[in-house]
Amino acid sequence: MAYRGAHAVTLVIGRAASVYARTVTPDTTHTEAIRIVGRFEAGRELPEAMRADVRMLGALLGQVLRESGGDDLFDDVERLRQATIEAYTDESSEAFDRATRIAEEFSVQRADEVARAFTAYFHLVNLAEEHQRVRVLRERPEPSTGTGSESRTDTVAGAYAQLIAEVGEEEARRRLSGLRFHPVFTAHPTEARRRAVSSSIRRLAELLSAHDEATPGGAEAHRARRRMLEEVDTLWRTAPLRAQKPEPTDEVRTVMSVFDETLFTTVPHVYRRIDDVLRGEESGSSAPIVPAFVRIGTWVGGDRDGNPFVTAAVTREAASIAADHVLRGLERALERIGRTLTLDAEGTPPSAEATRLWESLQAAHPEVAGEVAKRSPGEPHRRILLLLAHRVDATRRGDEGGYTDPEQLLADLRVVQSSLDAAGAHRHAFGGVQHLIWQVETYGFHLAELEVRQHSQVHAKALAELGARPDGSGDGGTVSAQTEEVLAVFRTIREIQRTYGPRAAGRYVVSFTQSAQDLANVHALAAHACGDDLPVLDVVPLFETFADLQAAPGILAEIVEHPAFAARLAATGRRLEVMLGYSDSSKDVGPVAANLALYEAQAKIAAWAQREGIELTLFHGRGGALGRGGGPANSAILAQPPHSVDGRFKLTEQGEVIFARYGEPAIAMRHIDQVTAATLLASSPGVEQRNSAAAARFAEVASTMDRASRERFFALVKAPGFAPWFATVTPMEEIGLLALGSRPARRGLSVESLEDLRAIPWVFAWTQARINLAGWFGLGSALEAVGDEQLLRTAYQEWPLLRTMVDNVAMSLAKTDPRIARRYLELGDRDDLAALVLEEMELTRSWVIRLTGGERLLENKPILQRAVAMRSPYVDALSLLQLRALRGLRDSDAAAPEGSSAALEGPAPDPDLQRLLLLSVSGVAAGLQNTG
Repeated sequence: MAYRGAHAVTLVIGRAASVYARTVTPDTTHTEAIRIVGRFEAGRELPEAMRADVRMLGALLGQVLRESGGDDLFDDVERLRQATIEAYTDESSEAFDRATRIAEEFSVQRADEVARAFTAYFHLVNLAEEHQRVRVLRERPEPSTGTGSESRTDTVAGAYAQLIAEVGEEEARRRLSGLRFHPVFTAHPTEARRRAVSSSIRRLAELLSAHDEATPGGAEAHRARRRMLEEVDTLWRTAPLRAQKPEPTDEVRTVMSVFDETLFTTVPHVYRRIDDVLRGEESGSSAPIVPAFVRIGTWVGGDRDGNPFVTAAVTREAASIAADHVLRGLERALERIGRTLTLDAEGTPPSAEATRLWESLQAAHPEVAGEVAKRSPGEPHRRILLLLAHRVDATRRGDEGGYTDPEQLLADLRVVQSSLDAAGAHRHAFGGVQHLIWQVETYGFHLAELEVRQHSQVHAKALAELGARPDGSGDGGTVSAQTEEVLAVFRTIREIQRTYGPRAAGRYVVSFTQSAQDLANVHALAAHACGDDLPVLDVVPLFETFADLQAAPGILAEIVEHPAFAARLAATGRRLEVMLGYSDSSKDVGPVAANLALYEAQAKIAAWAQREGIELTLFHGRGGALGRGGGPANSAILAQPPHSVDGRFKLTEQGEVIFARYGEPAIAMRHIDQVTAATLLASSPGVEQRNSAAAARFAEVASTMDRASRERFFALVKAPGFAPWFATVTPMEEIGLLALGSRPARRGLSVESLEDLRAIPWVFAWTQARINLAGWFGLGSALEAVGDEQLLRTAYQEWPLLRTMVDNVAMSLAKTDPRIARRYLELGDRDDLAALVLEEMELTRSWVIRLTGGERLLENKPILQRAVAMRSPYVDALSLLQLRALRGLRDSDAAAPEGSSAALEGPAPDPDLQRLLLLSVSGVAAGLQNTG
C-alpha cells in the first residue's frame, strides 16, 4: 500500500546528507519507507539506545497528533517534514521552493498547529539526547584510584595529577585548597520554554528512566509507556507561550527548582567523587583533601540594570525565598543522616565536648530534647543531629533558639565529627557528617550569594539629585522615586547580611564602569543611605564596551587608592573581583575584535594585580549563545592569559544554559568536574607558558585580525539605515513580545539606536533568522587579511585563543542556513547590506573549513556535527513557517498609507500571524538549543 505517514517510524530523526538519496513521498511503499529511515539512522550513527528512545517518543507524539487533530494534521506535518528533508539533502532551488510552498499553503491555524508539532518534537529529541548523555555518564567506568593512574585532564583528579607532575605534591595541594568555581545564575530572558513545559519534560525524563529499568515487554515497561503517552499529550496540549511576563519573584522560584532538584545534593557528591579518586580507600575514613570549592551566586532578584521591576522589596524577598529553601534542605539532611547514626554509646562513646553540646541543646530545647531522647536511647550522636535539625527549623521560622549564622552550625557539626572520629567511627565522621559540613560550607544559610547590579549612570543621577560630594556629604535636593529606591537597596543589603550572614549579599556590580568615580559613587550612596552603619560591600566594576576594556587597568589602579576600597582590600587579604562583559563588547566591535580585546584586557589586569599583590578574580559575563561569549567553558578557560585564572573561575549562567548544565544530576556533576579541572589546570606552568608564547608569537596576526574584523563589522553596523533594516529582516521587535523574562528588551530608545538594544535580543534575532551573525561576522575578513594559510593553520594548532574562536565560529556557522538567511535578508530591500552579510558568511565558512580540515563544518567534531545535522531539516520547517508569518506582518506594515495614523503609529498586527511568529520563535530556539 502507499505510505501515508501514519507509521511511527516517520517521526524518527537522524538523516545524513551523505546517505540520503531520496525522500519519502506519498507514493513510497511502507517497506521502502522503513528501509530509507534505516539508512538515515545508520548514516547518522546514532547509538542504538538513543535511536530506540527517539523512535518511541516520536511514535507517542505521532499518536497524540492523530488523536488530537486527526490524520489530516499528521499528514500535513509529514508533508512539510519530508519536503524540508529533501530540500536539506538536495540543496536545489526546486526542492527548497517546494518546501516553501507547502509552508505558505497552510491556513494560519494549520500552520500554528504544525509549528507546535515541530516544537514538541524538538523537546522530545532534546530529551532523548540528554538521556543518552546521562546513560553514557552512568555507564562510564569509574576512574582508577590514586593520582598516578588518572590520565584524563578534563577531570579534577586528572588535572591534579598533571599539576603534581609539574609543580610537586605540596604546591599542588596548596592550589587545590584554594580552588574556587563560582557560577552566577541570572534572570536574563533566554529560556524560551514555559516552566510548565519544562516540568512536563522533566516528568518525561523520569518516565524514560523507568522505562530503561523495566523488563522489555513487561508490565512496568507497558505502564511507563502509557504514562509517557499521557505526558506527551500534556506537552502537546500545554500552551507553549507564556500569557504574561513573569514577575522577578517568579524567576527566583524558577531558579530555586534547580537547587532543590539538583544542586543542593549534587555538589557534595562532586566533592566526594573527586576525593574518592584522589585518595582511594582512604577516602571517607579521614579528613578529605577536597575543599568545598563551589560557590553559587545569583543575580535573580538583584539585577536591576534596566529592570524597573526589581526593587529593594524584591531583593529582600529573593533572599528570604533562597534562605527558606536552603534551611529546609539542611533540616531534611540533618534528619536523614541523624536517623542513620544509631551508634550505641557503649561502642561509640561521645566526647566531652559532644556531651556538653547535647546538654546545651537540651537546656535550650527541653521538650524536643525529651522526645528525641525517648526515640534515641543510648544513641548520643543521633540525638545531637536530630536536635540540630530542630534548631535549623527554628532558624528558618525565626523562633527563639535558632542559629544566628551558619558558622555556629558548622562548629556544632565539627564537634560531632570529632567525637565520632575519636570514638573510632571514622566512616561516619567523614561520610555523612562530612557531607553535611560540605553543604553548609557551600550554601550557608543563604543558598546563593545574592549580587546587586546597577548602571553607573543611575548612581551618578542619584548623587546629583542628592547634591552630594563623593565623600557622601552634602545638602540633598529634590529626590526622585528612583533615587529613593537606589538608597533603599543599600539598607536592604545591610538587613540581609544581618539576617543571613555577610556572604548572603554584598557584591555590588557597577555596569558600564567608565571611571574610578563610577565605583566610588557606590560607597557615597551607601553612606547616604546607611550613615555610619554600613553594610559590607565588595564593589565590582563591570567593563563592557571595547573602550572600557582598554581603560580598565588605569581605572583599577586609581580606584584601589580610594579609602573605602583600600579598607576593603585590607580586610579581605587584598582580594579584588573584576567583571568583564562579553555581550556588549561583541555588539560594539564584533565578535573577533571583542575576543581579542577581552584577552588583552585580562592579560593587562592580571599583570597589574600581580605587581600590586592583589588576589584577582575575573568574573566572566558570558551568555549562552556564541555571540555573547558562550561555547564550551573549559576550553575557554584553558585559553586565558597567565595569572588571569589562578585557580578561581567565576561566570554568569543564564536562561536555557542553567537547566542544560545543572538541571540533571549526572550532567551537572560532569560539567562542574570539567570546568573545575580546567580552572585548576589553567594556572599550571605548562598551560601558562603555552598561552604566553602563543600570544607573543602570533601578536602580529592578532593585530591584523583585529583591524580587519572591526573594519568589516563597522562597514555593516555603521551603514546608514542599518538599525531599522536589522529590525526588518529579523524578528527583533517581535521578540520583545515574548514573555521570556521580567526585564525589558530595550533600555528605552527607538529602533534607530542599536546602542540601546540589549545584547540578548541582538543575538536572539540573528539566531532566529538562521544567520547567527553575532557569533561569526568578521572572522572571514580577519583571516583573509592575514592571508597566509600555512601560518594560520599553525596558529590554529598552537594558539588556544584562535583555536577556541574558530571552533566556536564553526559551531555557530553550522547552525546557519544561507538559503533561509537569504529569504530573511530579502525582507529589508537593501541588496547592499544583504550581499555584505552573505559574502562574509561564505568567506568565513571557507576559511573555517580550511583551518579545521575536511570538506564540511565540524568534521573534526563528529558528535557535535551529528547533533547539529540531525536537527537542521526540522528547524528549517519552523524557519519557513516563521518567514511566512514575518512576511505577512511586514507586508501589512508596508501597506499602511503614507502619512496615515497606521503608518505613523504602526498598524495593529494580525494577531494570528503574530502568534504563529512567536510559536515559531519558541520552536527554533528549542531546535537550535540556544536563544541569547
